[in-house]
Amino acid sequence: MGARKRGGGNPGNGQGKHKACQYDAVGAESPRGGTRPPPYGYVSIMYDPKIHHRQSLRWDKHNYSCPGFYYVTICIQDHRGLLGNVQSGVMNLNDAGEMVDAAWLQIPTQFPTIRLDEHITMPNHFHGIIQIIGRETVGVPLVGTQPCGIAAFRAPTRGAPTLGDVVGAFKSRTTDEYIAGVHQADWPRFQKHFWQRNYYDHVIRDQDELEKIRDYIRKNPLMWTLDRYNPENPVLVVDDTGTLVPWDES
Repeated sequence: MGARKRGGGNPGNGQGKHKACQYDAVGAESPRGGTRPPPYGYVSIMYDPKIHHRQSLRWDKHNYSCPGFYYVTICIQDHRGLLGNVQSGVMNLNDAGEMVDAAWLQIPTQFPTIRLDEHITMPNHFHGIIQIIGRETVGVPLVGTQPCGIAAFRAPTRGAPTLGDVVGAFKSRTTDEYIAGVHQADWPRFQKHFWQRNYYDHVIRDQDELEKIRDYIRKNPLMWTLDRYNPENPVLVVDDTGTLVPWDES
């Protein structure tokens, strides 16, 4: 296991572009523009263009310390199934997965202005919703309805954690604890990075979008057999000639 590089991909400010691990999108935008057809056999009702998008929906100059709800996806490096397995639509966490789940639940202890919403630890990735509540606000509405969300070009409030601070701390803690598991409990080793260097985030703008993402997270284990990051399920797409071909990330 190589030495871990802290700060790779600038996780502290939440600005890293995530290209390798997005939602399991149907009709998602391709890197060259246009749309890819849906993976063969995928349940199309799971797709919504507001939340299932290949490129990060990060607002380039948004103040990521603003109160509101944020969706994040973090993937294990090389999509290795280090956190457990899915059987009959149920996620079964192994010891490493239990560690990741517990570390997520401890986030409000380190960041008192953070509340946690729906989350799921999958075999090789993690989905979660983070709510930044601010120091003096109770019952904060969604980002799109807040003055801070509208004034999206302000610098982060001094001392207030950003979304990137929270995700970076979560990734750092879980990496350290996984390394301890490698040495003490013979967990599988990894090369260079436990998590992918960057992550995906999405600013949740309204209640409808929040409910859709919550539903998507809850149903993730049920969709595992169709997940393109499931190594036992090579996803097929339809090319320009109408032929089924393997999904091409490039």
